[in-house]
Amino acid sequence: MKNKKTTTSGIAPGIRKAVFPVAGLGTRFLPATKANPKEMMPVVDKPLIQYAVEEALRAGITDLIFITSSSKRAIEDHFDSHFELEVKLETAKKKELLRIVKNILPKGASCIYVRQTETLGLGHAILCAKNVVGNEPFAVLLADDLIDNHEETHCLSDMVQRFKTVKSSIIGVEKINIADSEKYGVVGFKDKFLTFGPIENIIEKPKPKAALSPFGVVGRYILTPAIFNILEIVKPGKNQEIQLTDAISKLLKSEPVYAYEFLGTRYDCGDKLGYLKAIIAYGLKHPEVGTAFRKHLKNLRDL
Repeated sequence: MKNKKTTTSGIAPGIRKAVFPVAGLGTRFLPATKANPKEMMPVVDKPLIQYAVEEALRAGITDLIFITSSSKRAIEDHFDSHFELEVKLETAKKKELLRIVKNILPKGASCIYVRQTETLGLGHAILCAKNVVGNEPFAVLLADDLIDNHEETHCLSDMVQRFKTVKSSIIGVEKINIADSEKYGVVGFKDKFLTFGPIENIIEKPKPKAALSPFGVVGRYILTPAIFNILEIVKPGKNQEIQLTDAISKLLKSEPVYAYEFLGTRYDCGDKLGYLKAIIAYGLKHPEVGTAFRKHLKNLRDL
């Protein structure tokens, strides 16, 4: 049997696994999230988690690893088959709806669910995936960050392609208002940053005066497996949680980490206003209701 091709660092090329941390309580959307996961909140006719999964699948990822909690059963049900529904749709000859339901999870993709018994931060959630990910690079997608991609490019797909060249961790970033720096992990650069390049440092939610640059981290990562050994020993940071940002800062001491400023618009759907903005943006371009929705908004504006 032939050995798998590896890079000089011992990491197999390509990204085939993605981690989706979905164990959070979604307290900013209570009472809506009391019994329903925030990742299942719809933007028009798809839940947030489905948008994230579709982005991962588009990037060539096949193994979908969900870090869940006891209250997130709806996510498992969403990506499972629904025999009774499919039979009813088939009987009613609703072929397009049947196709949509059957293709929520396409053939060739698999779901793996890992329970996070304690909500100890994003870093801890990713550490829960260690045994499933193994010794290979992987993606991390936060469903809260809904990215409306540019027509010709897609955030995670672009990051996967760039990984093939640099074979190092990559984090998605966007230009932010420095006054909002305490909402983000903020990266710093040694040289001038032009869309893609190595970072020199990263800090979790700094005050504006301590912000390293006007670039904040968004919920898209490609990480090498070296991050797991660091997450196992990193001390709790902000809010007494295991911060992924702190682990990436330590990772920088042993290997490069790159930042990628993606094309497109990111909506913070963990925030009420960001969620409403996403609904409007996606509603306006929806093939079924977009035209009527635009007319409705225009009528409201003219009142």
